[in-house]
Amino acid sequence: MKEIVSDPNLVAYCGLYCGACGAYLKGRCPGCHENGKATWCKIRSCCIENQLASCADCRQFPEANDCRKFNNLISKLFGFVFRSDRAACIRQIRERGIEGHADEMTRQRRQSIKR
Repeated sequence: MKEIVSDPNLVAYCGLYCGACGAYLKGRCPGCHENGKATWCKIRSCCIENQLASCADCRQFPEANDCRKFNNLISKLFGFVFRSDRAACIRQIRERGIEGHADEMTRQRRQSIKR
């Protein structure tokens, strides 16, 4: 199993930290940016299309939860089941930068900020 290390390239477009994800650590997923099979993800597609490193760079929606691609039924279910607050991750990226977010998630050994 891989070790949790701080790597800004492992911050998913939606703000989750792939570097602390079980699937990534076990080698079953390459992480959001490298996962060519994740074409189903509307957030990933939008960020790639608009050349954004993450939703934190989006100027159309100052609050990520105002975006229907970011805040949809599946994301609400995911957030409830995993007690995950991706919007807080986006706010943290805006405050600390993508490297600061990766550092903090690594320090906490977490994929997301808890609700």
